[in-house]
Amino acid sequence: DYSVQANLMLNDRVWPAMSRAFENTKGDLAERMMAALEAAQEVGGDIRGKQSAALIVVTGKPTGRPWSDRVFDLRVDDSNEPLKELRRLVTLQRAYNHMNAGDLAVEVKDNDRALVEYSAAARLVPDNAEMVYWHAVALVNMGRVDESLPLFKRVFGMDKNWVTLTPRLAKVGLIPDDEKLIQRIVAAGEK
Repeated sequence: DYSVQANLMLNDRVWPAMSRAFENTKGDLAERMMAALEAAQEVGGDIRGKQSAALIVVTGKPTGRPWSDRVFDLRVDDSNEPLKELRRLVTLQRAYNHMNAGDLAVEVKDNDRALVEYSAAARLVPDNAEMVYWHAVALVNMGRVDESLPLFKRVFGMDKNWVTLTPRLAKVGLIPDDEKLIQRIVAAGEK
């Protein structure tokens, strides 16, 4: 069951377009809701024009930890193209959801699952330095240093500050405290 509402709409085609898009779109709830919002805009949208958009999706099984229960909690408060920005944020949040799932898999030593999740994140946002960096760090911690080096090289090429961060990770236990290993990783940015 679902409900579609629209107030201050330009015309009476908005809510039916939202309903059709929601019903006919494949994917998860966030994707179907985005399709409904985009369909509303295509047929006229809000009579006041475009300015803001928001999307909240919860798990449906409350844990008492709202930060865990919210799969998507995104807002665009002031934009000429709020739905385009919301779509970008949905994609980015999906990638972070995959990264978080990868991190959880690493915690339980399920390296294969972790790499599947990290790869899924990278496909969604291939030019996001943070996604690539933490994928590389995970590979190092799995003992797959040779596979990590091209990823570190990409990240270091995007922003040299990641080179500065890398040795610091050893100090807090996020990568092995091995000077030769750290030098090898840092050198990937120099090639």
